[in-house]
Amino acid sequence: MTAASTFDEAPPAALHGAGRLAVFGLLGFSAGLPFYMFSTVLTLRLAEHGVALAVIGFFAWVQLLPTFKFAWAPLLDRYDVPGFARFWGKRRGWIMLAQLGIVTSTAAMALTASDRSLGVTALFAVLLAFWTTTLEVAADAWRIDVAPTQDLQGPIVAANLWGYRSAMVAAGSGALLVADAAGWSAAYWLIAAAAFAPFPVLAAMRPEQDRERGRALALATGLLASAAILLAAATLVAAIGSVVLAVAARLGIDGGANVTPYVLAICLVPFLAMAAALPRIKRAAPHSRLRTSTAIGPYVDFFWRYGRGALVLMAFVSIYRMGDVLALNLSKPMIKALGYSLTQIGRADSLVALVASMAGVGMGGWIVTRWPQAWTLAIGAVFAAIGNFGFVWLAHRPPSEAMLYVATAADQFGNGMAGAVFVVYLSMLVNPRYPGAQYAFLSGFAFLLPRLLSGAGGVVVERLDRAGYAGFDLFFLASGLVSLAAIAFLPALARIRPRADDR
Repeated sequence: MTAASTFDEAPPAALHGAGRLAVFGLLGFSAGLPFYMFSTVLTLRLAEHGVALAVIGFFAWVQLLPTFKFAWAPLLDRYDVPGFARFWGKRRGWIMLAQLGIVTSTAAMALTASDRSLGVTALFAVLLAFWTTTLEVAADAWRIDVAPTQDLQGPIVAANLWGYRSAMVAAGSGALLVADAAGWSAAYWLIAAAAFAPFPVLAAMRPEQDRERGRALALATGLLASAAILLAAATLVAAIGSVVLAVAARLGIDGGANVTPYVLAICLVPFLAMAAALPRIKRAAPHSRLRTSTAIGPYVDFFWRYGRGALVLMAFVSIYRMGDVLALNLSKPMIKALGYSLTQIGRADSLVALVASMAGVGMGGWIVTRWPQAWTLAIGAVFAAIGNFGFVWLAHRPPSEAMLYVATAADQFGNGMAGAVFVVYLSMLVNPRYPGAQYAFLSGFAFLLPRLLSGAGGVVVERLDRAGYAGFDLFFLASGLVSLAAIAFLPALARIRPRADDR
């Protein structure tokens, strides 16, 4: 990777109007396609192979990786991908590299679909999550560059989420239908092939500058550089994973361990660290190393601008989508336990989920352009909670595909609406000086606590069941109530204003 010549990147001249919406819809599709393959689809695959519910819960921690995207997001602002960036620009260069990472990781999961070694399964799931997240970071930065105001963000966010959610639904549904008919390997090969489809489209797009020569050389150089980067990333993840598994074994963490107290303690650490650092950050001068550092400067800037209000903002963003995340990892194992087949779940996750999700995203994208911010956030939280309560309702109905469709539609509509509203809200919090890094930090932190708790969800449900309670019922009731709890923050959020930039 090479250092970028400029920090900001202007969009191509043709990227406007319908073309702009189409491009970001495609980018949303690229990021959404692999998501279920390391989350919901993977949980069903593990369940089919007899993996314990508690261990399936642990696999939710693979989804923690997007939470830490702030750790490498500054690299995407600072460095170029050789070959790709020279011709297509910094943002698209990273997007193209990430797509290659998604394809190779999905293919590797197809080759290891028997899950004989859960460590190997986890390795490729982590790599798939890493490259999917890298794609999102690059695309989000480009989106904020192109549309710096709320009015411009609304349609682009809607287009991006339409692409994202349509790909998620298509991948989730298609993978399950194929898995039921031809096995898990075939399902992952199908998604790997589909994940490659956007790459030639981006490669055929106009160059970043007014140059038409050199496309073939840039593509060849980019592919060679990408191969080296992908191999290095896989080696690094394998090494880190080996250390993590060794430490877990030494601590006695396995499918029978009660990890909930440890997870709750870890959840407090980020807030304690932020509170401790805030006084020093507030006093930092414009040219202090804290604020000018490439690695941490963008994140220090956020706390400098919002002061103590930053703690309230971080608490709010950490619980706004918590209900959705808690439900995601265990909803499919619960539905499978109710007696539904993979084909029935796949049909529910196809047209029903797609239409409901699109409607929710469209409604969210529409109301943010017309209603006050607090109202849109509150409405999104209410519909997200209704989606979680729908799983409790489903559990007390005799197995019926029609009832499954109703619960799926409620869940997808609520997720879509809350997601669209939340993306616009986070986009308005960032400093345009650091769009990629700050959005990565906020959107990553938003899922830190939910995904930590989600990993312990399987243990919680099993222990509730052993104690004589309906574990799934209480779990999904609690997740819905957490979504509603976010509304209590809205009066405080309305009073928070950022400090004026002093540079």
